[in-house]
Amino acid sequence: MESIRVSKQARDQLVTIKRRTGIENWNVICRWAFCVSLAEPAKPREQKMATESAIEMTWHTFAGENEGIYEALIRHRCRQDGIDPSNESAAAQFRLHLHRGISYLAGDPKVTTIGGLIQKAISA
Repeated sequence: MESIRVSKQARDQLVTIKRRTGIENWNVICRWAFCVSLAEPAKPREQKMATESAIEMTWHTFAGENEGIYEALIRHRCRQDGIDPSNESAAAQFRLHLHRGISYLAGDPKVTTIGGLIQKAISA
């Protein structure tokens, strides 16, 4: 996984989450979103995503010093869901989880502050 781009819809949702919570960095919000999606037992729905938005970050920017942990998480989830954990499949599943998690956070009326985000994590 080299570069991460999000769809225009996800960018708009990230702007909303950023405004609500006051979290300044996209990568921090994206980490929360990814983990929220992983906590959901169902597989994310397959979908084609146009990644034409202006938000792009490297894998290292997304994962920070925990690159190995995030990579292990997505590969483990692939295996759990019966998906080949190859680089290509893991990258595709990562994008699906990221976008699903962003949608979950943006659509949750309780995520209006950092405290609401923490409560969501605790209840997951």
